[in-house]
Amino acid sequence: VHLVESGGGLVQSGGSLRLSCVASGFSFRNSDMSWVRQATGKGIEWVSTIKADGGTTYYTPAVEGRFTMSRDNDKNTVYLQMNNLKPEDTALYSCATGGGTGVDRGRGTQVTVSS
Repeated sequence: VHLVESGGGLVQSGGSLRLSCVASGFSFRNSDMSWVRQATGKGIEWVSTIKADGGTTYYTPAVEGRFTMSRDNDKNTVYLQMNNLKPEDTALYSCATGGGTGVDRGRGTQVTVSS
């Protein structure tokens, strides 16, 4: 399993970022996928999950209405569109296979939101 995230960066409060994760080494189109995050000094937090066919998504309440997860099964890629970012969204964001905090995770991409 190989997962490579990109798209992180430094953004002001209220701004937007779009994260991408390219997957390989497993049957991507048959796999649920998730995004998780970890702030400095804290545990891993589940953010969102998308079903294999892309028809259903789930979000933690803290990001509901601000974040949108999607996928392109032809490109083996999942995305996380993050709008109206808040300082508390600052964390290392990783994609993961499966639901919840996942089975395999990538190295992540850092998102920093300044106030």
